[in-house]
Amino acid sequence: MSYNLLKGKKGIIFGALDEKSIAWKTALRCHEEGAQLVLTNAPVALRMGEINKLADAVKAPVIGADVVNMDDLKKLFEESMKHFGGKIDFILHSVGMSLNMRKGKPYTELDYGFTQKTFDISAISLHRVLRTAWELDALNEWGSVVALTYIAAQRVFPDYSEMADAKALLESITRSFGYHYGIKNKVRINTVSQSPTRTTAGSGVKGFDGFITYAEKMSPLGNASAGECADYCVTLFSDLTKMVTMQNLFHDGGFSSTGVTVEVIEAMEKAAQ
Repeated sequence: MSYNLLKGKKGIIFGALDEKSIAWKTALRCHEEGAQLVLTNAPVALRMGEINKLADAVKAPVIGADVVNMDDLKKLFEESMKHFGGKIDFILHSVGMSLNMRKGKPYTELDYGFTQKTFDISAISLHRVLRTAWELDALNEWGSVVALTYIAAQRVFPDYSEMADAKALLESITRSFGYHYGIKNKVRINTVSQSPTRTTAGSGVKGFDGFITYAEKMSPLGNASAGECADYCVTLFSDLTKMVTMQNLFHDGGFSSTGVTVEVIEAMEKAAQ
């Protein structure tokens, strides 16, 4: 069901890879709510993914951009504003990668070169995006930027490796830039801390299947799906949340506030027998 929450708004969606991705589903929901879009991803992801299928569905151009390349980002914003015929109202940052996790390196044995790349791609890229928008005056007043994060920024999940550190940095950038952009142009910047989700990227985490089952049992409402996260992002892009900024917003079925559930206790007791 559409509520026209984003009618007349224009936005850039970073990171849509395939139909499983949160960015993909968010693009579809934004289109349903009346938004005009530009889709972007790294050139290598554009070759590997199916983004042209999404572009057809939401009637959006695809503009490749490496999030660690300032020239690419400048070109992305300039071409997006030319396409829209004006400034931008919202941005979704759905970007993350860990070479250490891909290579199977445990947290205690990180390759620091890989770690720097993780930080640059998964966290500092948000600062680069915001700085580019700032310098080009690309965002309208009361614009909204949302970056996707995970509760590993606050709690230990051993196999999430240095991505946990990257997410903590991402959330800090959100607060710090949110302060400055709020004063400058009433732009609000938030992170959404989503349940573990069966995306192409998420499924690559060691022990993911077991963990997603655990999270389901630990969440009073169950795990939030990618589609439900897309719904939440729509509300944050809309004018209904104009005074929400610099927040890390948990969208996890109650996982973040739950110490233990009866279902988990019963499972542990059964395993101990």
